[in-house]
Amino acid sequence: MNYSLEDFDFDLPPDQIADAALEVRSASRMLSVDRTKLEFRDSNFVDFPAALRSGDVLVLNNTKVFPARLFGQTETGATVEIFLIEEVGSETWSALAKPAKRLAEGKTLVFGSDLSATVVEKREDGSLTISFEADGNLAASIDRIGRTPLPPYIKRDRESADLDRERYQTVFARERGAIAAPTAGLHFTAKTLADLRAIGVEIAEITLHVGYGTFEPVRAENLADHRVSPERFSVSQQTADTLNLAKKEGRRIVAVGTTTTRTLEYVYQMHGRFEAGSGRADLTILPGYEFKAIDGLLTNFHLPKSSLLVLASTFGGHELIMNAYRHAVASGYRFYSYGDCMLIM
Repeated sequence: MNYSLEDFDFDLPPDQIADAALEVRSASRMLSVDRTKLEFRDSNFVDFPAALRSGDVLVLNNTKVFPARLFGQTETGATVEIFLIEEVGSETWSALAKPAKRLAEGKTLVFGSDLSATVVEKREDGSLTISFEADGNLAASIDRIGRTPLPPYIKRDRESADLDRERYQTVFARERGAIAAPTAGLHFTAKTLADLRAIGVEIAEITLHVGYGTFEPVRAENLADHRVSPERFSVSQQTADTLNLAKKEGRRIVAVGTTTTRTLEYVYQMHGRFEAGSGRADLTILPGYEFKAIDGLLTNFHLPKSSLLVLASTFGGHELIMNAYRHAVASGYRFYSYGDCMLIM
C-alpha cells in the first residue's frame, strides 16, 4: 500500500505536548504494543525491565548534546541567534540564523570577548557556513557561552534555558556532538540500567549524533519523495561483536530510540551483519521497509506527520500504531521530547 503524509496525521491537543520534564526520569507512562497479538496496553516505564528477558541486548545511543544555540551581535550591534547544525571543517560550521536576512557573506558576528565568527557562505535556503575565531579551545568556548538547543515548542528565556542543560541529556551521554537529545533515552536512570543487567539483559552502545535531519519536517506529500538527511554515527567493535552473537543465537535486539534504530538498520543493510566503523547513516525508513537489525523498539510519542512517526509505524504496523496513538491521546499521554514512551515488541 502506498501511504501519503495524511495517513500519519492525528489530532493532538496542544496541552499534551510536554514542555517540561518530569521531576523523576523514570516516572513516565509507557504504552506497550504487541506486534504479534496486534494489541496494546497501558503501563509505566518502571515496568520496562519486566518486558525484557535474560539474553536480550538493549542498544543505547550515547551521543551527548552540546549547547548549540549561540547569542551574539553583528558589527552594527544587532542581536542575532545562531543554531549550530554540523561541523563541516576546522572551526567551520553549518548553521541556521535568526534573523538570517541581516547576515550577508563576510559579516562578522561577536559572541563574547574570546569568540567571534565570519559568515563564509549564505545559501538560498537561508542556512549559513560560518568560520569561528576563538581565543583557546573552540569547543570549550561554545560549551561555556552556548545554550541548550531545546525544541522550538519549549519556550525558555535565555537564563532559564540552562535549567535544561542536565535534564535534556541522557544519563549515559558521553560522546559530544548532538544538537538534540535521543529522547527515548531520557527515561532511563542508573537504577534502570542496573535492574536490566541484574536480570541478564546485555547493554550495548552506539553513537549517532542527532542532527537537523531527525526533526526536519516532512515537506513531501508523497512519502516516497522524502529523505532524512544523513547523520554521523559510530559503532564499536565490541558492540558489533555483541550484536552479531545475539543474532547468531536468536536473541532479541531492542533499540532505544529511532536514532539507534536508524544506525543499526543502516549498518546491517550495508554489510548484511553488524560491522564496526563510522560514517554517515543515510537511511530513510518508509512503509514497506523490511527491518533486519532490531526486534523491539522503545520510542517516545512523536508529532503528527513526522518522519519519526513514519518509522515507528513502519516497525509496528501502520494500523496498530495509529490506533495506539489515538488511544494515547484519549488517555492523556504526554508527547514529544519530554513526554511518555511506547514499547513496540
